[in-house]
Amino acid sequence: MAGSRVVRGLVLACHPGPTLAVTVLTALLAWSAGQAPGRALLVTSAVLTGQLSIGWSNDLVDAARDRAVGRADKPLATGAVSERVTRIACGAALVACVGLSLACGLASGLVHLVLGVASGWAYNFWFKRTVLSPLPYAVAFGALPAVVTLALPDPALPPAWVVGTGALLGVGAHLLNALPDLADDEATGVRALPHVLGAVVVRRVAPAVLLLGTVVAAYGPGIDPAGWLLLGVCVALAGVAVLARGGVPFVAAVLIALANVVALVARS
Repeated sequence: MAGSRVVRGLVLACHPGPTLAVTVLTALLAWSAGQAPGRALLVTSAVLTGQLSIGWSNDLVDAARDRAVGRADKPLATGAVSERVTRIACGAALVACVGLSLACGLASGLVHLVLGVASGWAYNFWFKRTVLSPLPYAVAFGALPAVVTLALPDPALPPAWVVGTGALLGVGAHLLNALPDLADDEATGVRALPHVLGAVVVRRVAPAVLLLGTVVAAYGPGIDPAGWLLLGVCVALAGVAVLARGGVPFVAAVLIALANVVALVARS
């Protein structure tokens, strides 16, 4: 019983939503690139362990702040899992990530470790408290397609439009991810770019950034009926995000992000 409680706490502390989203995106990119199943599993596992280390280190860094504001959704703050156990899990994930990443090939491994995982850790320890907070997201998401293509039997860099779409998707994801926690973050002195802009502005800027990513995804590989359809749908969603009220704008922005993910996979 105690063991299952610890496992549940670790799962919740790893930021399961973003971790799952990035891992699934990697698997889809690997499939789209034509990687063999074993190679695709290796790359996806490398990214998963990297995301686990980032999620757990984030909650370790924020544990005192989360306790101060009474975050009931944070296992370290409620005592559902100890900091010691989380540190061990984080360290094990990081060691596994290094091994798995380098097994994908030196170029792919270094891109993942330096531009992907290190960016996530840098965000947790410093960028999260500055107006440069979107930068690690842009770098990590922009580099993710290269992690996949550099792990192919014939390593290659992805097209510039793929990198650009990924980077804009990362910035949009950061803005959306920050929205629910703005009040709690400000109460403990965190002042990243979303906090400086404020919730009202972020709700407008996030869909605009994501829509720009849609434009890049639509025109990058050459405009065609699929590109026009993608652009039309996302323009409509951006209109909803700007004009609607309540939780609808957030949902519309998330749908634009999902459309960009589909474009990355289908058009790259």
